[in-house]
Amino acid sequence: MLTGAALRSVSIVGHTYMSRNASNALSGVTRTSCKVHVSKGTHHMYTLGTTRRAFVQALAALPMLGRSAASTALPSNGALVPMADFGLSPGLVHLNTASAGPTSNRVLARTLAAWRQLETDPVAQSYYERPDTVFTAANQVRGKAAALVGCSPDEILITRGTTDGITTLAHSVRLERGDRVLLSNQEHEGGEVGWLHRQKLDGVIVDRAQLPLQEYDVDRIVQAYRAAISPGTRVISVSHVLASTGLMMPIAEIAKLAHAHDILCVVDGAQAVGHIAVDVVALGCHAYATSGHKWLMGPKGTGFVYVAKNAGKDIEPPQWQLGRAVGSDSAGLAPLTLAVGLGEAIDDVRKLGMSQIERHNFALARFIHAELAKMPLLRVVSPPAGPSATAMVAAMLPPTVDAGLVTARLRERHGVVIKLAEKRFFNGIRISPHVFNDEAQVATALAALRIELEGFSA
Repeated sequence: MLTGAALRSVSIVGHTYMSRNASNALSGVTRTSCKVHVSKGTHHMYTLGTTRRAFVQALAALPMLGRSAASTALPSNGALVPMADFGLSPGLVHLNTASAGPTSNRVLARTLAAWRQLETDPVAQSYYERPDTVFTAANQVRGKAAALVGCSPDEILITRGTTDGITTLAHSVRLERGDRVLLSNQEHEGGEVGWLHRQKLDGVIVDRAQLPLQEYDVDRIVQAYRAAISPGTRVISVSHVLASTGLMMPIAEIAKLAHAHDILCVVDGAQAVGHIAVDVVALGCHAYATSGHKWLMGPKGTGFVYVAKNAGKDIEPPQWQLGRAVGSDSAGLAPLTLAVGLGEAIDDVRKLGMSQIERHNFALARFIHAELAKMPLLRVVSPPAGPSATAMVAAMLPPTVDAGLVTARLRERHGVVIKLAEKRFFNGIRISPHVFNDEAQVATALAALRIELEGFSA
């Protein structure tokens, strides 16, 4: 409940939202909201439900805004970037950046401007390396990506995303029949499909390091990889941040292990770049792939790959056979306008600064973690605050609760978007706040989640 010292007033407001039913007819849905005025004059709006019982229960579950426990108190910071800077639907609470982040109006405008420019003279704008062409603007994005992750532009290949990047890397490594590639049992499909294709095509063998769902200890994680290495292991391919739980993997330690055994270390950075600070040289990996559409909030269908110069004899992307520019006779005509938009998104992230982004997102994640832990049906599987924690918080539901139904109802009834966890990992949910989210949105989502879970039993 709210503490008396902090509370000034609570006002209840009824809102009617229009939604479309299965037959595409408009129907009205009334939601009850609570505006909380606290001692410093700040305001927080929480959507609490459609019934008096749901409202009372959800209100009782709201955080005590005046309490001092740092681990469960709402973070004091608001959104780093105003919601008005994005094109999200009014009232939508988007807490699934780990799947796809919204592109800002500014980035979208720059992308469309580049497209319009390209169409004024398609050949010159697409192929000529002149100061005023879209080709040149897109090619400069390699330098922006390099500055973001700490390498040189000639080590950057622009791609369509992490899956495209990892698949490119899998088919760029010299492997023979019987050579082995070590993955974990918690890799995203996009991080393993290229290697599985090599297994099917070339007789490469894919092994798995077994990581328990809630294993957060660095030494034990590294030991799991050490135990899975065999004399034939040629590549370790590992996620920087696990998509399943948000665990930040000990990449530097795994890369060191790989170097000690003359093994290539390839990193799936889909959930890292734009989310946490990344320095590929400091990590010591040989290659790193990431996406532009998640935490960078760039155009969908963008990404990039880093290949270390000292790995050139072992990793040869076919796109680089006739040059390393964003477009060449070996790479073909690149998605130039999307690349320009990606560069704009990288500029925005660098301007905000990764330290500020981490501070904001991790504060929201700590609050989410603490509040999910209080909900009887949920078991939080993401690491608690510490060196392995990120802004992604996942929780498991019992088999009797349909997690897909829960996430669908959150969207349909409350306008809250979170991730349905992949069933191959666990039955549950994942929440991933970003720079455009604030404390009120998070509290709205958590109150809505409590309401939807009350109809289920363990």
